[in-house]
Amino acid sequence: MKTKAVSPYSDVAKTVLYAVVIAIGVRTIGYEPFNIPSGSMIPTLLVGDYLFVSKWSYGYSRHSLPFSLPLIPSNTRILFTEPQRGDVAVFKLPADNKTDYIKRLIGMPGDRIQVTGGVLHINGQAVKRERVPASCEDDYGRAVGIRATRYVETLPNGVTHFICEQSDQGPNDNTGVYTVPPDHYFAMGDNRDNSQDSRASEVGFIPRENLVGRAEFLFFSTNGSAAWWEVWKIPFALRFARFFNGIS
Repeated sequence: MKTKAVSPYSDVAKTVLYAVVIAIGVRTIGYEPFNIPSGSMIPTLLVGDYLFVSKWSYGYSRHSLPFSLPLIPSNTRILFTEPQRGDVAVFKLPADNKTDYIKRLIGMPGDRIQVTGGVLHINGQAVKRERVPASCEDDYGRAVGIRATRYVETLPNGVTHFICEQSDQGPNDNTGVYTVPPDHYFAMGDNRDNSQDSRASEVGFIPRENLVGRAEFLFFSTNGSAAWWEVWKIPFALRFARFFNGIS
C-alpha cells in the first residue's frame, strides 16, 4: 500500500493554526487579558496591573469580537445579562468605538447621577462614604505625586469599594444631574479627581452594545521600574501581593 509523505512543515503550520483559532475563541467567548496604562482606577487598579476580563458576563455584541467585526448586528447583545451596579467593566469608548476603557459602572438605565461637594448622589440620595486610615499614597502616590484621601464608598445595592479624593472642590466634584438613557450606563473611575469618565463629554453615557466584559481578577502586576531586559531588577519590580487577586 502506498503512503503519502507528509511534510513536517505542514504539521507545524496546522498546529500553529489550531492554536491561533483556539486562542481567538477563548478571547472571544471566554476571557481576554488587559493591562492598566493609567491611574484612573487607583486604588482598585494600578498602572502595570494585568487582568482577565470575562467576555460572557454581559453576553456578546460586535465589540466582543476581534476588531469589533460586524458579525453581530448593531445594538444587539446575544445572551445578555444586566450588569450590576458597582461592576468594574471594560467598554469601548463611544466616541470612536475602538479605544478600551475600564471604569466602575455607577449608574444604571434611568438613574439620575450627580456629584455635589465630591459626594456621589444616585436618584437624589447621597451615597455613603467613610474615610479610612490608609491614604491613596500607600498604593501609588509616591510614584506619580498623588496626595489623596481614601474613602470606602457603599453603593445603594450594598457594593463597597475604595475611592481616592484629592479634593471635594475639583472640576468634577460639583456637576449637574445626568439622567442615564435606556440601554446605557454611567461609569466613573475610583480615582475621582483623575479620571476621564461619564462626567466628561468625551466619554458620556456608555451604550449597552459597547460593554466588552467584567474585570474578574489580576494575574500579574509590575511597578514599571525594570525594563524587560533588566532581568536582575525584575523580581524587585513585581507586585507579588497583587497576583491572582479578585477585583471588586
